[in-house]
Amino acid sequence: MQIVNVMTSDPITIDQHDTLSKAKTIMDEGRFRRLPVMEDGRLVGIVTERDLREFTGYLKSIRVNAAMRTALITITPYNTVEDAACLMLKHKIGGLPIVADGQLVGIVTSSDLLKAFLNVVKATGEIMQR
Repeated sequence: MQIVNVMTSDPITIDQHDTLSKAKTIMDEGRFRRLPVMEDGRLVGIVTERDLREFTGYLKSIRVNAAMRTALITITPYNTVEDAACLMLKHKIGGLPIVADGQLVGIVTSSDLLKAFLNVVKATGEIMQR
């Protein structure tokens, strides 16, 4: 199964010059744990809930670029769900930005992979009952 079938397309992003307070608000309202960080339309990092916790008490005064991770691991929409799962396990991360032709086109998280797994299990069960 290709990752394009389970990813979140056009994910919400944040600019690297925004405050961590804005990042936290976006993440809380969207109920997600990571935000791709952009600069001039390019993916330059990712900021996670864990990154925000390191700056508790200073979120209004610190910019995203001070907390974001820049050593990004990305995949393309043509990679498989298995590719994504292997990368996430290997690097102990909970999400991967999806990049095509240098542009951010989506994000996939461990929750997305679990949903895909459950769909496969359900479909397999239905086939077995026939």
